[in-house]
Amino acid sequence: MPFDGIVTRAVTKELSDMLLPGKITKIHQPTDTEIIMTIRSQGKNHTLLLSIHPSYSRIHLTEESFLNPADAPMFCMVLRKHLSGAIIESVVQDGMERIINFRIKTRNEIGDISVKTLVLELMGKHSNLILVETDKGHIIDSLKHVSMAQNRYRTVLPGVEYIHPPMQDKLNPLEIDGETFIKKLDFNAGKLETQIVNLFTGFSPFIANELVNRARLGTQEVYKDTFIEMQEKILHHRFHPAIYQGKKEDFHVLELVDFKGDKKTFPTTNQLLDQFYSGKAERDRVKQQAKDLYRFIQNEKDKNDRKLKKHERTLEKAQKAERYQRLGELLTANMHVVKQGDTSVSVVDYYDPEQNEITIDLNPHKTPSENAQSLFKTYQKLKTSKAKVEEEIEKTLKETAYLEQLLQQIDVAGVEDIEEIREELREEGYIKKQKSGKRKNKQVAPKPEEYIATDGTSILVGKNNKQNEFLTMKLAHRDEIWLHTKDIPGSHVIIRSKEPSEETIKEAAQLAAYFSKSQNSSAVPVDYTRVRYVKKPNGSKPGFVIYDNQKTIYVTPEKMKVDKLKK
Repeated sequence: MPFDGIVTRAVTKELSDMLLPGKITKIHQPTDTEIIMTIRSQGKNHTLLLSIHPSYSRIHLTEESFLNPADAPMFCMVLRKHLSGAIIESVVQDGMERIINFRIKTRNEIGDISVKTLVLELMGKHSNLILVETDKGHIIDSLKHVSMAQNRYRTVLPGVEYIHPPMQDKLNPLEIDGETFIKKLDFNAGKLETQIVNLFTGFSPFIANELVNRARLGTQEVYKDTFIEMQEKILHHRFHPAIYQGKKEDFHVLELVDFKGDKKTFPTTNQLLDQFYSGKAERDRVKQQAKDLYRFIQNEKDKNDRKLKKHERTLEKAQKAERYQRLGELLTANMHVVKQGDTSVSVVDYYDPEQNEITIDLNPHKTPSENAQSLFKTYQKLKTSKAKVEEEIEKTLKETAYLEQLLQQIDVAGVEDIEEIREELREEGYIKKQKSGKRKNKQVAPKPEEYIATDGTSILVGKNNKQNEFLTMKLAHRDEIWLHTKDIPGSHVIIRSKEPSEETIKEAAQLAAYFSKSQNSSAVPVDYTRVRYVKKPNGSKPGFVIYDNQKTIYVTPEKMKVDKLKK
């Protein structure tokens, strides 16, 4: 994911244009790696996300909503103390590095003007957000503390001097001419992409490869012209933000000339970054918030798997019930040849067409009659256990399917959906209900996610069982179209139309396949029928339904197609 120095330049310019002068009105910290600021500027409120996530470190304005913890973390409290109500005076990139400095003017405890610098260092797993006392140059606090034991070059702790990350021996590509660019490259050494990354700041392997592709292994003069053309676009902010869907999804603010595949363009870099990272970062937030839930459900499923194996062994034994009845009857018919104290007896098996002899084991301490009764008792016990075990196996299989469905729902859930899954587990008795002296809040109706088909038809998707049941059993009209992956755990999908077009059915099927366990499969079967043909059996688990009069359509889920349908 090439959030390189060029992308940093593009987003810094946009933030500078949109946020200055800006007043910081709210500060939140939804996770250990993210800070959210609400900034009032030019008559509008802007939500700024600053993330030091090891895989998704970034900065951009966002339209996402975030769930904030009841108690603000320490760094959030420090930022509120020093920056609430403060004015952002400038947003500046450090050369072509992935470092952005916010110069912020505020007042201290006695009312005197004080200047702070909020430094965002976007360096992968080494990313950090640091609040610095500008005049004195010391660190007030940081989102991630770094001790001397962790980094010999510099310490990032409250009270110590802020030291810039180690300088790399690279040239700023915006401060050189084409001749210097060519002289620095060794055209006989090969691997020009690697040389460009190692020699010039701001160039990721992704964009270095694009530069080489544009030059098409031409002469040095061609490389110089290609570099100057790219340099001009960066210098004058002539960017074309876009997400590119090839073998994998990538993005950049410079146009990829020879790219073949799906491309989605955006009017601003901020909108590009917000869309590109939203799903990925939200999945990570969900994973963190649902870690305990996922582990609990997986453990319950593992218990069920062990229980099922035990039931199957018992059933295998119970299959022999009729043999004990047969032995009892043969012993009863041959009572006259048996004496107490015998350990076994061989008799003719009159059930066998060939009339072979069969040996019956006996308890020498019991009479012949008691031995026969013992065999009949074993027969009755196994016969009864067989019926119970078959019932238990069916019950275990249904519960396992239910737990697998919950695991799938966590995989596609948003942050807001997790609490509904947790509440469902409480209601089903898997998790103890929380004791609280407070009056219960009025229950809010579940909110399925809405998508819009190409022809403008609304399509609703349930992300968990509460949403599924509400959507199918209460919200949908009986003549609207209901979809679900065939025999695969997944979401209930409703097309809010009684006579949808073929294209809309295909798009709804895309959503049903994407929000299912077969998200990464091809040719996924999706059933669709009218809501009137969908029924919930009495006593069944949440989200479980049966249906008939269905038709089946096969689709291959694609994220780009799903994203296009987002409301």
